[in-house]
Amino acid sequence: LRDNRIELVRASWHELSISVSDVSLSDEGQYTCSLFTMPVKTSKAFLTVLGVPEKPQITGFTSPVMEGERMQLTCKTSGSKPAADIRWFKNDKEVKDVKYLKEEDANRKTFTVSSTLDFLADRNDDGAVVSCRVDHESLNSTPQIAMQVLEIHYTPLVKIISSNSWPEEGQTIILTCESKGKPVPEPVLWTKDGGELPDPERMVVNGRVLSISFLNKTDNGTYRCEAKNPIGRNSTEYVLIVHDVFNTLLPTTVIPSLTTATVTTTVALTASTTTSAAVTSIRDPNALAGQTGPDHALIGGIVAVVVFVTLCSIILLGRYLARHKGTYLTNEAKGAEDAPDADTAIINAEGSQVNAEEKKEYFI
Repeated sequence: LRDNRIELVRASWHELSISVSDVSLSDEGQYTCSLFTMPVKTSKAFLTVLGVPEKPQITGFTSPVMEGERMQLTCKTSGSKPAADIRWFKNDKEVKDVKYLKEEDANRKTFTVSSTLDFLADRNDDGAVVSCRVDHESLNSTPQIAMQVLEIHYTPLVKIISSNSWPEEGQTIILTCESKGKPVPEPVLWTKDGGELPDPERMVVNGRVLSISFLNKTDNGTYRCEAKNPIGRNSTEYVLIVHDVFNTLLPTTVIPSLTTATVTTTVALTASTTTSAAVTSIRDPNALAGQTGPDHALIGGIVAVVVFVTLCSIILLGRYLARHKGTYLTNEAKGAEDAPDADTAIINAEGSQVNAEEKKEYFI
């Protein structure tokens, strides 16, 4: 062997060793070792040289890319022997649906390998890292990698967030318009029912935030938030419904039915006085401390009961007086209707002496 890259390392009757430096593909082949004895002894060995793949390169990328456009990225490496393997990754997640192409180089010993990744640009891919990895047995488990960061431009995505899910009259509501796009959207535009905000004093816009104070029924309607950037514009709507103020009714005292039952007692005047005193002293045990407003329902009920008891008392008293007066006239005036004067009527009164005992019964 006449090559300065080949050196004799050891020579003896039992062993002959050489070393080859700066190995190239041309060094591949069969090597023969001969020992000149009688007879001559020989030994052969075949040397295989691996072709190390070149660092891969990604082509076909343009920046920025509009959302929805088709992207074709190609990763290519040359000089591998045997042919290298190429794999694609997006944010460390392998992409399987790719095209693979292997071509033999001009020296007919090494290969050029390429792989194409084909996909539609999506806003979720903005900022994603696409990498092409070359694996080969000559790389000693240390693959060669080429990377590319995607830049996707897209129209704004708009969303309205409300601070109050149940707005009531008199309250304040804050509507926040969140917009995300690339390039960054311009300041948003707020409208109501297709026109400008009707009350700028209560409806205040601060950047992306719309604040409406002292809500009332006239604020009901559809509020629209619109955002735009050089790629396009987008909007979303929020329907505002202002509800009535929710009042928590305080429990009222129900007047017992025993109050009206006292009207049927014999002494009507006493029952009326007692009932009135009892009614006016009733207080609501469940009333809140410090409450100053009158309870109109309770006052109305008390007045109705007092009027009812008074009327019943008058009726009972009238019937009582009418009954006793009628009995007296009937028993005292019998036989005296035709008398010319009072003395004659007394003398002619039927049963003036005989029925004296009966008269006494009526006076009792």
